[in-house]
Amino acid sequence: MELGLVGLGKMGGNMRERIRRAGHTVIGYDRNADVADVHSLEELVGKLSGPRVVWVMVPAGEPTQSTVDQLAELLEPGDVVVDGGNSRWTDDEKHAEQLAAKGIGFVDCGVSGGVWGLENGYALMYGGDAESVAKVQPVFDALKPEGDFGAVHAGKVGAGHFAKMVHNGIEYAMMQAYAEGWELLEKVDSVENVREVFRSWQEGTVIRSWLLDLAVNALDDDEHLDGLRGYAQDSGEGRWTVEAAIDNAVPLPAITASLFARFASRQEDSPQMKMIAALRNQFGGHAVAKK
Repeated sequence: MELGLVGLGKMGGNMRERIRRAGHTVIGYDRNADVADVHSLEELVGKLSGPRVVWVMVPAGEPTQSTVDQLAELLEPGDVVVDGGNSRWTDDEKHAEQLAAKGIGFVDCGVSGGVWGLENGYALMYGGDAESVAKVQPVFDALKPEGDFGAVHAGKVGAGHFAKMVHNGIEYAMMQAYAEGWELLEKVDSVENVREVFRSWQEGTVIRSWLLDLAVNALDDDEHLDGLRGYAQDSGEGRWTVEAAIDNAVPLPAITASLFARFASRQEDSPQMKMIAALRNQFGGHAVAKK
């Protein structure tokens, strides 16, 4: 089939290649002319035969909204737009309504796989009506990993990105657990080879995972992570997961704590700990560290 792909960054560029390897035609557009196949959205749409499928892989928020606005004017009834970025599920509902007014279908798709997806395939979670999903199905089949698993029609519009959001929230908590265990192992004198302890967990343990494999890779590159700062950003999906948990009265203590740990990582000097130190000094005379 033919696919228009908007956004050819680290994810989009590799996705284009994997879809082409499966025998499909991909026409890609990106603001970076060096990687683009066409020079405008108008040209991209003009080169596709109807019913068209255009997959959007641009940052969430205004970049996605702007792209959807333009496609709403360029596409025709029966065409389908897929948002494969990390949009919030509530935006999906608005985009579906906006495009439906023009007779254009909409599918939201959470995509996981990162830089490894080209060779290993991408885990896909998509939402939308059956008719729109069917028009995209050959692309889903090309992108997913080999085997029976790795892709799911999660439900109606918004379900794909909601599922990917929860996936990323779980990812936050899993990474935090590995990080806390690693720090404790590094701290004690009796454990002399922390990296090999992590490596030993890769087979036969209940905590083995791809994240653990990646942790071992990182420790092979820099055994004590001396070359890194303890600073971690968040993509926004961890925040949305916690917000959704509050809205639905679902307790998420591990995911919430992992998100807050990232916030703490960005502080050079913790204001909260200043207050705690001051209070301990006030009520107990405990020593404080002066600047």
